[in-house]
Amino acid sequence: MIKLSSLSIGKSAVIREFEKSDLHIKLMEMGCVPGETVKIEKVAPLGDPISIIVAGYNLSLRKSEADHIWVEEVTAR
Repeated sequence: MIKLSSLSIGKSAVIREFEKSDLHIKLMEMGCVPGETVKIEKVAPLGDPISIIVAGYNLSLRKSEADHIWVEEVTAR
């Protein structure tokens, strides 16, 4: 497993868990729930924020927020 913030542009992953913090409730309210697939769409030129696709919509996260999400990369078959 890796942190969402270290996933490359265009890669997809499945959310597995969150680091323990009050932030995980906010992330879950925005559609970032365990088992949901996310895809990195864009990264700002200086690396912050990150644009992802989750639950059928675009979501912008700060890198510090993405650091709290542990994902498992989806490999192409």
